[in-house]
This record gives sequence, C-alpha cells and structure tokens, in this order.
Amino acid sequence: MAQTIDHIVDPSDSSLASEMVQFPGTAGTVSAYVSRPKDGRNLGTVIVIHENRGLVGHIKDVARRFAKDGFAAIAVDCMGRIGGSDQYNGSDAATEAIKKVTGAMVAEDLGAALSYMKKQSYVNGKVGVVGYCWGGGQSLNFATKCTDLNAAIVYYGRNPDPLDSVANIPCPVMGNYAEDDANIMPGVEPLKAALAKAGKSFDCKVYPGAKHAFNNNTNADRYHPDAAKDAWGRTVSFFKKNLA
Repeated sequence: MAQTIDHIVDPSDSSLASEMVQFPGTAGTVSAYVSRPKDGRNLGTVIVIHENRGLVGHIKDVARRFAKDGFAAIAVDCMGRIGGSDQYNGSDAATEAIKKVTGAMVAEDLGAALSYMKKQSYVNGKVGVVGYCWGGGQSLNFATKCTDLNAAIVYYGRNPDPLDSVANIPCPVMGNYAEDDANIMPGVEPLKAALAKAGKSFDCKVYPGAKHAFNNNTNADRYHPDAAKDAWGRTVSFFKKNLA
C-alpha cells in the first residue's frame, strides 16, 4: 500500500504567498485559494479544479506545488453556490452535494477566477487549467467554453458532453489516465478520436497498474507514487511550454 502524505509543500512555506481570496462571479462571490512565488513576476497562471470532495487541504497543496514550480495557482471552490467546501470537510456528503453543481456553474466561476488573475500584477496573461477526477471533467468542459486558455490538462476526468464540443477547445490538451479505471478509460479512445478529428493537439498517457485518483497522496488506496511523479513532471513541462 502506498504511503500517504498530508502535504508535499508546507502550508506556511516562506517562499510562497498563499491565501484565500474572494472576487465577484456571475452568481455572487467566488472563493479560491491562491499560491504563488512570493517574489515572482511574469508568472503563468494555473487554474486548479478540485475532486468531488471539494476544495480540501490536498488541493490547496497541489496549488502550492504549482507555485513552487514557478506558477501562480488558483484553486477555486466550485462548491461555493451550495454553501462552500468547508461545511462538508471532504466528507462523503460532499460527493453527494456536488452533484447539484453543473458544468455551466463551474465554467462561470472559473471564468471569474481567470478574470481575477488577469488583473494581478505578477502574472503574464497566459492561463492553463488542470482538474482531477470530477475536476478533470470540469477542466475539459471549461476548455470547450473558454476562448482564453493556453493549455488544458485532465487527470482521469469524464469527457465533455457532447463530445464534439472539443472542437471549440482553443489550446493544446494533455491527459493523464489510470489503466485500472473502469469508469473513465472507455472514454479515452473516443476523446482521442474527437480531438484528432477537430485538429487539436492531445498528449495522452495511460499509467499501467494505476487506479483512478492516483495523484491523491492523501488516499492510500489510490495513490500511485510512480505514476503521480511522472504525471506531475509531464504536467509542469506542458505548462512551462505553453504558459511561458
């Protein structure tokens, strides 16, 4: 069994500026966790979309990891319209409640986050999006609706519906998938075909022996250190190439 780690980057890391922020959205105030190199300038922005348990400590840690790798990361609380992630505290109730959150709601809130980040003095104007599990599907969905993205990454998420909407994606796409993921894997080849038909760039990798949510280092049943490390390296390289 994989060893679990509460966080990879210390929440109080002195080289980073990390905080919760709020900004206006279509349906009210949106909350998000922002982390960036404290003295960083001209940074690419990475929008991080959480799993189906909400904006938990693990996802904030993922944002800090992106900051340590030289990006300005913003992890949006996509459960804000149903009371916010904190009230669920990453419980099973969160996975039930999040079913009320539609792709249209998420796209609006992520769009508000993008607008907020573009106004910050430390960014370069280029924006990428990455999502995990539930957020992986939301990452692809957002990419079909936002013309202002420079890169989009899905970690084991569902395909957009309708699938041919991927023709609207304005940027290169990367996919990181787990071979032992019966719910998601059937969609990978159709996604490849749809993106190819639309002339879109898709860098896709499937990890043998890995399960759904293999990147989550706080979940001993799912975490696959080798796959997580390789996928992280791919992710950072992809963003550095497209957000520089």
